[in-house]
Amino acid sequence: MFKKAVEAKSHQRLSGADRKKLRRNVQNKFSFLTDELLDAILPPKVEITVSKFQNRVLVYSIEGGCPMFFDIDGRGNEILPTVFALWEAPEMLPSFMLKGGEVSRYVLGGADLMFPGILIPPEGFPSFSAGEIWAVKVPGNMAPIAVGFTTMSSAEAIKAGLRGKALRIAHYYRDFLWESAEGHYVPNAGFWEDVVMEDPAVLASASGEEISDASAEQQTSTGNEEDESASTSATDAKNDTEEHIVGSMNELNLADDNSANEANTEKQNTLSTEEVDALLDQCLLQALHTTLKEKDLPIPGSTLWANHVLPCRPPGITLDIKKSSHKKLSKWLQSKASAGMITVKEDKHKKEIVLISVNRRHPDYSSFKPEKKKAEVPESSVASSTAQAQSEKMLEIIEVYKPSIHNSAIFASVGEDKGKLYTASEASDVVFKYIEKENLVKPTNKSMVVLDPILCDSLFKGAIKKGSAYPSEIHKKDVGSTFVGRMQPHQVVMRGGSEPVVRKGAIKPVQIMTERRQGNKKVTKVSGIETFLIDPDSFGSELQKKFACSTSVNELPGKKGYEVLIQGGVIEDVARYMVEHYGVPKRFIEVLDKTRK
Repeated sequence: MFKKAVEAKSHQRLSGADRKKLRRNVQNKFSFLTDELLDAILPPKVEITVSKFQNRVLVYSIEGGCPMFFDIDGRGNEILPTVFALWEAPEMLPSFMLKGGEVSRYVLGGADLMFPGILIPPEGFPSFSAGEIWAVKVPGNMAPIAVGFTTMSSAEAIKAGLRGKALRIAHYYRDFLWESAEGHYVPNAGFWEDVVMEDPAVLASASGEEISDASAEQQTSTGNEEDESASTSATDAKNDTEEHIVGSMNELNLADDNSANEANTEKQNTLSTEEVDALLDQCLLQALHTTLKEKDLPIPGSTLWANHVLPCRPPGITLDIKKSSHKKLSKWLQSKASAGMITVKEDKHKKEIVLISVNRRHPDYSSFKPEKKKAEVPESSVASSTAQAQSEKMLEIIEVYKPSIHNSAIFASVGEDKGKLYTASEASDVVFKYIEKENLVKPTNKSMVVLDPILCDSLFKGAIKKGSAYPSEIHKKDVGSTFVGRMQPHQVVMRGGSEPVVRKGAIKPVQIMTERRQGNKKVTKVSGIETFLIDPDSFGSELQKKFACSTSVNELPGKKGYEVLIQGGVIEDVARYMVEHYGVPKRFIEVLDKTRK
């Protein structure tokens, strides 16, 4: 957005009312922004100027010309903080951590952030939705270097194998917006060069790749040339500049993070090369037995490492491929392929190794016994009873599927019960079990499945127009969803410790309607609550106390069920009460206000 120089059409000082409106919009937009941090970013007694650009962008700057926020559409709907504002409040936004300096060079060059360049934290990949505002940070520095919008949700990203564009960058360090304020709030350039261009060892350790000999020799020669005094003075200057940049970040406890990292490093250093090799094999076998399914194949090596191997490591242990005898992820997987346990192939376009298949008859795989995760013991019986009391009214709806006439032959072929209810995941496992049994994976392309007559009928019989040819193969990623779509949908409804109730077909929503009666009085009707295991009489009594109004319960004429009648127009209050106290999802609540014209 600010890659090229764009001249501002006008500059105007904000009035007192507009200043308050801007502060209110910013505080509503960013919930983690406290009043103290907002005063540091937009001081109450400092003039604020708004600059209008030709691309309709509004830039809000404080006195002195330092931009703090910019509005993309000029209507207040998409307000983003600048890098300057994020330095004052780095926790204003959630952030992605880059793998290292090699990745940051592309971001600082104006490129969007891709998923392979993101460092996945030990606790797992973060959760987010499409269109959210996220910042970008580099290892070793709390000050963000860029800000932008997520292009997809975390669920979509994981489904895509963490490939593609993650963040559409709107503003970054050293772009035109930055340069327009240069001289007002610019830190020492030497410090930023050290931080942004991270040591290649950080990147190599995170991605499992080996540092080139030339880079290693260059770092060694550079370290030998610098004397001790110069190194000390450079370190002091870096620390002084960091204090100037962070400013009001005193609440950030970096010492705890450093001590935790040192503790993990000490644990890692205690492992020998042979122990690291054994730990790698153990984690791989654990992943192959527990988390990696046949439908996930083929899978890139980086995705296998991040989503399957690393989560299987023992607690408190840092697993680093560089500490093993293989040094690189690709060499380690190739060694396992040479032993016959797996089949791998190098993707020449992406220059990455890909896991194609797993030999589940290999002696190492057959003899390995996967560990089962231990259930966490509650800290106290009081906490357990409190949680149980809170969950008594909570609703749980599980979508399950029953084999239909189309795909019952698949279940019979693999020995599964045709009258049982399956979740989408379990049903998908059944069809892939049949594919493995009949050896239907295409030999020349492991991502495709060849359709035999039974599988073709279960997926497409009756769904293809007459005269059209049936497909002969299907992509692996489409098998599960197509197979489940041919089954009969059911719903399992549970509430607290009550017995689960199975209902065929789609769930009918709760209907809440408000209408006028004689004397221009409003009444609210609620029906269909039995579907969600709510007792009408108890529900009516609760609403009578909640809204201080009279209620009655009547049987629906000609239908099975009851209707709760409430005096007054409380349609929104009733809907909110059902969501908060009974856990009924909003998508299962229909409201109709007949009193509005």
